[in-house]
Amino acid sequence: MTNRNVVVVMGVAGTGKTTVGRLLADALEVPYAEADAFHPPANVAKMSAGTPLDDTDRAPWLDAIGAWAHSREGQGGVVSCSALKRSYRDRLRAAAPGIVFVHLTGDRELIARRMAERAGHFMPVALLDSQFATLEPLQPDEPGVTVSVAPGPQAVTGNALAALRAATSQDRPAAPAQAARGH
Repeated sequence: MTNRNVVVVMGVAGTGKTTVGRLLADALEVPYAEADAFHPPANVAKMSAGTPLDDTDRAPWLDAIGAWAHSREGQGGVVSCSALKRSYRDRLRAAAPGIVFVHLTGDRELIARRMAERAGHFMPVALLDSQFATLEPLQPDEPGVTVSVAPGPQAVTGNALAALRAATSQDRPAAPAQAARGH
């Protein structure tokens, strides 16, 4: 993993994608982009009303994130994006083939508690179950690592960096690896 890769920090709502994404971008000294900023207003309104997005809603959002990632290829960057389905990640990789993923994971209770504690976000806790139902974890042929969110943002970021570096220390793409499984 070099600072020239585009890293997508993925996972269900409430895993800390924004916080870890910003910390990771700072550590790598690359720009950060918040995927929520790529949503059209209709998507935000739909989620705010407690209605899950469908694949039609997500397509232009994923394309906008993919375009940003493509613009950063060879320069590096970090973007947070739920990227819950394999097809979404494939769409992002089609736009920017050098993408690597950091899949933030945690148990439902921990994530629901963290979602309930955050203020001012449009994603209600009520949609968490739909996020888990949609989630397709990284597969062995996908470039990236899986990191538990249990220890907190600073530790998660350090674990993600270490896992990415370990997974790419050989001359091959990062394969899904487990890192710092805390509960």
